Amino acid sequence: MDAQRQREVSSIGGHTAHAGGRAHRFTPEEARIAGRKGGTAVSRDREHMAAIGRRGGRSPLNRKAGSPKAGTE
Repeated sequence: MDAQRQREVSSIGGHTAHAGGRAHRFTPEEARIAGRKGGTAVSRDREHMAAIGRRGGRSPLNRKAGSPKAGTE
């Protein structure tokens, strides 16, 4: 199945689940709690956090073509 058709089928499934009351929507408070839990779990791995710090936000994926700093690393 191609990607476009898969998105269409998934969208139909999502709409159906919400219409039938079988889907869950996070409240802002639930989302904050979930985010806090995820952040806590990730930060326990000191090696992973150190690697993030060493990169310093310089991922090539964050660079926009034509930006003044692009390719200066």
